[in-house]
Amino acid sequence: MRLRIVTPLSVAVDAPDVMSLRAEDATGSFGILPGHADFLTSLTMSVVRWKTADGTPHFCAVRRGVLTVTEGQDVAIATREAVAGDDLESLDQTVLARFRADVETEREAHVESTRLHLNAIRHIMRHLRPDGRRGDAGLFA
Repeated sequence: MRLRIVTPLSVAVDAPDVMSLRAEDATGSFGILPGHADFLTSLTMSVVRWKTADGTPHFCAVRRGVLTVTEGQDVAIATREAVAGDDLESLDQTVLARFRADVETEREAHVESTRLHLNAIRHIMRHLRPDGRRGDAGLFA
């Protein structure tokens, strides 16, 4: 099989001689062998593992993504970020920890942005009331 792992900026992996692959989606870990039925799934933040024809294991940490199998011979993974490496321990601990921290930082930024938007709506609502009263306390307090 051929495996391609791509990000918006680069091709992280392009392996033409993959004999088996393991990845993780929301239901858990799964495997793919040559001849697999067409398949589409959403990957979790995890390490994709595969072996080449000579039995050598390879690894790539992915920051979620979409995996497709086409005609049992082409496996493609599209992800926001991918880091290939030969050391599973390093990828599992260092890279996935960084991915998780990045997700947490993005979540915190989103919460802060939402808080600022709500605050702006409260101020607008105060100015839209003809008597200057505050809006419904249940909605905008």
